[in-house]
Amino acid sequence: MALEHDIQALGAHRCLLGESPLWHPTEQCLYAVDIPGRQVLRWRDGAGAPDVWPQDAEPGCIAARASGGLLVARRDGLWTLDTTTGEQALVSAPPYDATRLRFNDGKVDPAGRLWVGSISDAREPEAALYRFDGREFAAQVPGLTTSNGLAWSPDGRRVHWSDTKAHRVYAADFDVATGALSAPRVFAEFKPRTPGEAYGGRPDGATMDAEGCYWAAMFEGGCVLRIAPTGEVVQRIDLPVTCPTMPTFGGADLRTLFITTAREKRPADELAREPLAGAVLQLRVDVPGLLATLTQA
Repeated sequence: MALEHDIQALGAHRCLLGESPLWHPTEQCLYAVDIPGRQVLRWRDGAGAPDVWPQDAEPGCIAARASGGLLVARRDGLWTLDTTTGEQALVSAPPYDATRLRFNDGKVDPAGRLWVGSISDAREPEAALYRFDGREFAAQVPGLTTSNGLAWSPDGRRVHWSDTKAHRVYAADFDVATGALSAPRVFAEFKPRTPGEAYGGRPDGATMDAEGCYWAAMFEGGCVLRIAPTGEVVQRIDLPVTCPTMPTFGGADLRTLFITTAREKRPADELAREPLAGAVLQLRVDVPGLLATLTQA
């Protein structure tokens, strides 16, 4: 079921490839990254433009730290970012060959552990989903091409991730105490591009709402989908851009859906039709989301 919403841009800023929107649970403001723009961004209430922290390598995702500031997973490793002073420090080298891969989507699990996926520059199945133990990364799901779409169920007993190029979203049982995954299975699958047929897009970043439904941004599909725990699509929200990248819930009641989008490498005629490409979009929804977990790392 497609529904119409009042969709607005969060200011005039446009990213090349916006990703990893994060509603900070204590600061009550929105963070995100621009991957090829090599920036970490923060939108504070009432500000006309975001605060910007330039990065020396592409940032794939961010996480809020319990001790303050952020963790930034970049191509060249995991870094801390002090958002007061701007100071950055290396925490861990990357667990891959940075000439061929980089970090991509990531989230903090219900116990405070950081999980980050990678992506192959050549879009080959050599990426993985990693768990960080505070010292180093260990691959938990190997053989991915574009690790994306991390989200945990409200009770923490189910985890989802996607492989965007494969057009699949996976689910697994999750042990909060140990961080172990078990019984992995295909949760939702979408039709690849077929000549002569309409293309519905592929699952990119995602988030979870308080009812356990999984919200997936459909890159090149121009929409976000709300998918029930059964794998059934129960809601579709069409967007004024072709390439949404990731949604997250925020605002005081967690009922504002923020969606990062992309404009990098898009055709000129498409960008002419879509002035909001690259913007962070925002709209109101009925069911709230879940607060992001702070990491101890």
